[in-house]
Amino acid sequence: MTIILTIIIGFIVGLLARFLTPGRDALGFILTTLLGIGGAFVGKFLGQAFGLYAEGESAGFFMSLLGAIIILFIYHHLNKNRNAS
Repeated sequence: MTIILTIIIGFIVGLLARFLTPGRDALGFILTTLLGIGGAFVGKFLGQAFGLYAEGESAGFFMSLLGAIIILFIYHHLNKNRNAS
């Protein structure tokens, strides 16, 4: 049940990150879900670096969203540079 919940929350976080981040990105369901899950990992890492989360705690919803937005920003930056060549 926790895997299904992780997928659902990852998808919601990925959708919100795509909505809040300007730019065009053609991501499907799976990549949007992976974006949200990856955002949770980035959010947890940043939260631990700033002392917001202890070791073993999972990232909160907003830190997951922030992590997903950071991943999208990097994706857009790399994609822009690749298309400029």
